[in-house]
Amino acid sequence: MSESSRPTSRPAPRQFPAGPAKRADMVTIADVARHAGVAVSTVSYVLSGKRAISASTRERVLASVRSLGYHPNAGARALASKRANVIALVLPLRSGMHLPVLMQFATAVVTTARQFDHDVLLMTADEGPTGLRRIAASAMVDGIVLMDVEMHDARVPLLRDLERPSVLIGFPADPAGLTCVDLDFYRAGQACVEHLAGLGHRRIALLGAPAVVYDRDTGFAHRTRAGFAETAHRHGIEATAQPCEENLDAVARELAGLLDRQPDLSALVVHNEAAVGQVLAALPALGRRVPDDMSVVAICPDEVAERASPALTSVLIPAEEVGRQAVSLLMRKLEDEPVPEGTLLPPRLTVRASTAPAPQVLHS
Repeated sequence: MSESSRPTSRPAPRQFPAGPAKRADMVTIADVARHAGVAVSTVSYVLSGKRAISASTRERVLASVRSLGYHPNAGARALASKRANVIALVLPLRSGMHLPVLMQFATAVVTTARQFDHDVLLMTADEGPTGLRRIAASAMVDGIVLMDVEMHDARVPLLRDLERPSVLIGFPADPAGLTCVDLDFYRAGQACVEHLAGLGHRRIALLGAPAVVYDRDTGFAHRTRAGFAETAHRHGIEATAQPCEENLDAVARELAGLLDRQPDLSALVVHNEAAVGQVLAALPALGRRVPDDMSVVAICPDEVAERASPALTSVLIPAEEVGRQAVSLLMRKLEDEPVPEGTLLPPRLTVRASTAPAPQVLHS
């Protein structure tokens, strides 16, 4: 056999020891594609859902995603979609605001946003229109949820002009051109009075938010007071409405003054979550038993009402539902879907142990 016809032997490929597996945060979409034996574009379509992929291929890609611990890069997603996948929650921390209830709203916004694959940037500085303009001019957020809305809020004219979509938790005096959602606080005040009127109470009082909340012209406080006062007038009930601070000494002074001026006062509506416990603590010291001598209705979260002693008849503040709806509305706006300008959630009054027929009805 000639040298030229003799078969040549090729050297075997060199074997290298397997290197350490990539860290999950270093795995790329190309790694997933190689692992699954598909094109990079196929992996992208499986993860985005933008194109139909066969069930077997989809499962193979997802198995590779799980095996490699791949997490799509948020920055890459944002570049591809021209979105930040972040929304801003503008929640200025001001005096007179009850932090536990505010955090219920914030938690609802955050958890709902995650269901839409969005994170939340919490803005707590009281910057007014300047802060909104700054965040909207950046590429940091896709949209804005705004809380603590005032009747004549200085931020509202800017919201109407911003390119970034927004949703307000609360209603200004003029909500035209905005998207707003909240409990119907007018009807909440109305429901409290109608419940007490049905029990025969003829002289009642509203202990509202701290004075600073009214001074800021905060929408929910004004609407509750309006619903309370106008419904009492329709029923021919003598009604007083006044702000109430949150500490025990201030609450005791307010109640003592009320009872001095109106000794036949038989029912209270409390729209101040931080003061509810103080009211129940102060009344016995003033010679008023709940509900025998004084009925009490609160506008507050259910857990506040249920923990009280006695358990409070109350109108629920539906923080979870309001937060969920606010984010859902914002997501619809981001997809250019039509949304209602205003969403008012109807109040739900639950009767518990703190209300009873008025004393004069019992003794007549």
